[in-house]
Amino acid sequence: MAGKLSNIRNLVGNMGWRYTGYRARYEVLRRTGLLKRKFPSDPLFKQYITLAQWKASSPKFFFKDKEGLAMPRNPQPELKECFNNIQAGKILLFSSVLTDIGKDYDWVTNPDTGFRYDIHKHWTEIADYSQEAGDIKYVWEKSRFSYLYDVIRYDYHFNEDCAAFVFSEISSWIEANPINRGPNYRCSQEMSLRVLNWTFALHYYRNSPALTDDVFSKMQHVIYWHLHHIYNNINFSRIAVRNNHAITEALTLYLAGIFYPLMPGAAQWKKQGKQWFEEEIAYQVYEDGTFLQFSMNYHRIVAQLLTWGISLAELNGDTFRDVVYDRARKSLFFLRTCTVDENGWLPNYGANDGALFFKLSSTHFRDYRPQLQALANVLGIDTGFADSYEDMQWYGRRKTTGKWLPPDGVHKFVKGGYYIMREAATLTFIKCGSYKDRPSQADNLHLDVWYKGENILLDAGSYKYNTDEATMRYFSGTAAHNTLMLDDNDQMLKGGRFIWYYWSQAMNAVLDENYAAYTFTGAISAFTYVKKNIVHKRTIVKKKGLPIWEIRDEVTHAPGVMAIRQLWHIPKNAQHQVVIRSKTDTGATLAATDEEGWYSSLYGQKEPTTQLVFRSTEKNIVTTIEITGV
Repeated sequence: MAGKLSNIRNLVGNMGWRYTGYRARYEVLRRTGLLKRKFPSDPLFKQYITLAQWKASSPKFFFKDKEGLAMPRNPQPELKECFNNIQAGKILLFSSVLTDIGKDYDWVTNPDTGFRYDIHKHWTEIADYSQEAGDIKYVWEKSRFSYLYDVIRYDYHFNEDCAAFVFSEISSWIEANPINRGPNYRCSQEMSLRVLNWTFALHYYRNSPALTDDVFSKMQHVIYWHLHHIYNNINFSRIAVRNNHAITEALTLYLAGIFYPLMPGAAQWKKQGKQWFEEEIAYQVYEDGTFLQFSMNYHRIVAQLLTWGISLAELNGDTFRDVVYDRARKSLFFLRTCTVDENGWLPNYGANDGALFFKLSSTHFRDYRPQLQALANVLGIDTGFADSYEDMQWYGRRKTTGKWLPPDGVHKFVKGGYYIMREAATLTFIKCGSYKDRPSQADNLHLDVWYKGENILLDAGSYKYNTDEATMRYFSGTAAHNTLMLDDNDQMLKGGRFIWYYWSQAMNAVLDENYAAYTFTGAISAFTYVKKNIVHKRTIVKKKGLPIWEIRDEVTHAPGVMAIRQLWHIPKNAQHQVVIRSKTDTGATLAATDEEGWYSSLYGQKEPTTQLVFRSTEKNIVTTIEITGV
């Protein structure tokens, strides 16, 4: 009991009384049914705006209609294959896993487990996490309608009208998902994305005969109730969640106020949505351009939302507060600095749920260049990528007035706690941060190494948000990162699903260079639930021009009965090209053990990887890492 009370006190101290009080009140409202009353099930149909009224409205989109697009057509075979798969009921889940869910998919069955959600239940009665149902994200994935971008791109590049198919898919979803019932009304962010993606389709097929009064009538009714739901539930995202969900929902309300101005509440959506979007960007994107979710993939989501927001506001004669443009530029610079030039990949750092909201290029999910180039284009910046990606064409190519490429050398992002060494052949990425916002993984002092475009020392990723407890702990815990554990203890104490207690904190961090090497020195307070005052200090020396790293780890004030476990994760195809030697401070050689490790480059997929572990009961480990070739 004392331990539970201590954890609760720690949670309140970390998250604050505003979060704690709101979560408690929200749960009471949900369990008593009072929350349910705010969101009526299957309300009577109402015509809020007609197709003719919508077409006559003057808001500007990225393009007027598909007939007005003038970018070159590029009918790629892989795009045709992708479209054929979609027609056959095969969907690329999480931008990676081609899954046959059937042509007559019912929109509420989990394709991973076969569990079918009860469509008669109000969304407040649907559990986010259930062992029987499995990961709810598998149900949300198709209902997000991001796959429409593949269909629309096929339509344009192959000059083949797919409007009837697109609107039949939307109509099918509407028939299968009564308003505010079932799993697809459980998450306001998913609803926001559905509105944005349907809006993209409406503008592209603006002049299509398949966009009938009846089709639009059904869509506008559902869009209104989506927005009603988002607006009246946004405090959950802004207080209880406070991450990319809140940014997505706020931006959707602002844009809905622009694109559906005749709907009741549109003016308020636009006003409040803009204010909330500005507030969330100012809070969530730190002053150095790093992001409070400590995740590369979630930061890319924000980059895409900034691209939409800045571009569409400008097209419609509006602007945001200066902080939005400042954080957009700094986000771009941070993500570009972390980009591996050979392939556009970034370290597999932080939570990665496979999200890529608006996929407008036929590139790999892990390639960030199309989305970064699109944001840079909106900001009038050239990021120096060799190719011109399709995303930029859809958003409307602009004239760039400046060029920015990250120079070789050291790059420090102190607010987020990232330290990067860039060279022609290597990228060295180090995490050493202090948390004022909720961490998702116990990964302080993680070292990520890339050589000639290959990830040699890697972050294991996140795999799934709903799987067995041991697997979830592995991927979110210290064991999945290139840092230290004390015995089997994580740096922080694991709580429920996305909760950590006793957050590790950076005590100091310095990154310098001289004529011969780059040197990082950092220290963190960690394992404080095991014993107070434990400190892990790590020094990393990278020899300039050579794929050699020297690491010195020191742990002080740890209980003497505990062993240091130094972990290194190496992909199977690189294990014979990396030599790692460790010894104690007294010169005693440490033998590595090869333990079972896992790597998840893409959500829902995992593969075995080499996990080398060095153990020592002394307080120091000195390690040399050398890449002999790739």
